[in-house]
Amino acid sequence: MTLPSVLEELLQALPRLRSQLYFKSSLTALSHAMEDQVLAGTTQPLVIANFQQERFYRQEAHRYLRIAEVTPQVYVLAAPETNFQNASGDYETIAFDPSDALSQEWHLVVIGQQYSACLICRERLMPEEASGLPADQIRRFEGIWTFDRQVAQTAANLLLDRVLAYRPELAAKVGEAKMQFLVDLPAGVREVDTDPFAQRLITYLQAGQYKLLKAYRSIAAQERKERLVNSIATAIRRSLDPQEILKVAVRELGQAMQVCRTLVYRCHADDDTAIVAEEYVKNDSISSLAGQTWPLIENPLFQTIAQRQELIAIADTQNSEYDLTAVQPLLDRWQIHAWVLAPVIYQGRLLGMVELQSCAGAHAWPEDDLEIIEAIATQLGVALIQAESYANLEDLNSQLEALDRTRSNLIAITGHELRTPLSTIQVCLESLAAEPDMPIELQQVMLSTALADAERMRKLVQDFITLSRLESGRVEWHLEAIALDECVDLALSSLRARQNGSDLPRISAQIPPSLPPARADGEWLVEVLSKLLDNACKFTAPAGEVIIEAHPNSGTMLEVTIRDTGRGIEPNRLEAVFDRFYQEEGSLRRTVGGTGLGLAICRQIILGLGGQIWAESDGRDRGSRFHFTLPIAQDAPPKAAQDGDRVSLPARKRRSTRNQATLS
Repeated sequence: MTLPSVLEELLQALPRLRSQLYFKSSLTALSHAMEDQVLAGTTQPLVIANFQQERFYRQEAHRYLRIAEVTPQVYVLAAPETNFQNASGDYETIAFDPSDALSQEWHLVVIGQQYSACLICRERLMPEEASGLPADQIRRFEGIWTFDRQVAQTAANLLLDRVLAYRPELAAKVGEAKMQFLVDLPAGVREVDTDPFAQRLITYLQAGQYKLLKAYRSIAAQERKERLVNSIATAIRRSLDPQEILKVAVRELGQAMQVCRTLVYRCHADDDTAIVAEEYVKNDSISSLAGQTWPLIENPLFQTIAQRQELIAIADTQNSEYDLTAVQPLLDRWQIHAWVLAPVIYQGRLLGMVELQSCAGAHAWPEDDLEIIEAIATQLGVALIQAESYANLEDLNSQLEALDRTRSNLIAITGHELRTPLSTIQVCLESLAAEPDMPIELQQVMLSTALADAERMRKLVQDFITLSRLESGRVEWHLEAIALDECVDLALSSLRARQNGSDLPRISAQIPPSLPPARADGEWLVEVLSKLLDNACKFTAPAGEVIIEAHPNSGTMLEVTIRDTGRGIEPNRLEAVFDRFYQEEGSLRRTVGGTGLGLAICRQIILGLGGQIWAESDGRDRGSRFHFTLPIAQDAPPKAAQDGDRVSLPARKRRSTRNQATLS
């Protein structure tokens, strides 16, 4: 139910009335004076009060319980928010529709036998210059305040009709009120004259309120500037994260300025475009620019700022001293009617831009606001340089630490892996040279041992070369549709050939026949499978089990899992196992051999093929699971059930992979 404004109806009924402007504190004082007059009297007046919203009524509910003890004719109206409803209790409560104009109005009408008072007001929107001040201090109302009985009776009649619109069951009680109070006074009875008191009260309150408002404006302007600068300084001290600094700056600046959009983005003087990194919008109805590509080279304002390195403020983009023809489509699309661009500069170097945009027509930018914007842009320049320097320092430290660890591991690994086989080969060759009459069987043992250790050294050198090629990007990938099960078969054959005579755990492959082919390089895929299987068998007892599984993941990727029942991995080492030269037991305290390069090679291969690789484990002695993903060959035909229709690893690659497996 949408009903008109009671104030407008009153002004139409009594054209001689002229509305005035009141502050909230003034109306509060007047309302309390009227209510106190009822409480102090000996008669039973008519009291009608509209509180706009239920939360405002709750603040005064206790007063109306006392008023209801004085008179039975009490009507309280409010828009419900929680449990306010139509009810006949100590007094009548009327819950009106929130869309009713009453939700924006403040009314109090008191009519007694020898006096009357009327307060009919409507709330005005908060002026923009008062934004940031305490809400109660700047709430303003326009309307009528009078002791005129005719005005009070007219207002009471309008409000009682509104009561009946929502609660028609009160017709008898409302009719009684109209008969008793909405009539002329008997001859010879004079009303109490309270006009002088009321006028003095209002004048005093209004003068004091204007002084307070002026002081609040001055204090708020200074506080806003200090708060913005302090917020950004706090963000710098807290994280030195450029993204966090930009986020805090745009939020604080946007809340303070209350324009449609506030943007901050990184850019340089010679950039063609920039990505809007952080944004603050005044409300949800404003289109967001976050993540948009923002043109720079076409923007004459940006070009001017890049040259002058000074802030530009435009109050009306349709009537500007700058030629904005090149960006007019941009202005129309995003409804930019007023614009401020402030460069983020450090020692003559452009680091970014702060933009404020008004979408609600032309906007005059106060000088105080422009000073704040410039101060924030200056702070951002210093902050970004500090953050970049800190990030570069951290990155260099990390690189130095990584290089130092690599150097130490390289010395330890190569020292152990090279010295041991070299010593064995030397002993075997010296024995053969010194003992020409050595039995043929013992000579064969010596030669076999020397050859095995020579192969061990060759594998170490080969792993170094392979990892170096992968990390330097010198690998040429031959990507095509590959049947995963064939690669698994080749990897298993290679493993069994290398471990001839050794006890291996039970290995099973669970590859679905309907699994789509992967888009990969067959030789390198077999290399990954071989190393992961070799790693699983190395740390799994012969009585354990190794299982190879595969399934589609997210529709575009295949996920392959190699899980074992072996030694497991500590949770804090699941990422470290893929580092170069990583050794679970330490380089010189190992029960199993290896260079610590296998998993690092696997990671480089999988990343090169467009996938991801990671490890999982439930902890020590609870097995491990190594997962990697590969893209599905989208343009390959679907895999059929017949062997003849399967997508196979090409013969050239099968031969090449077998040869590689045999050599390594």
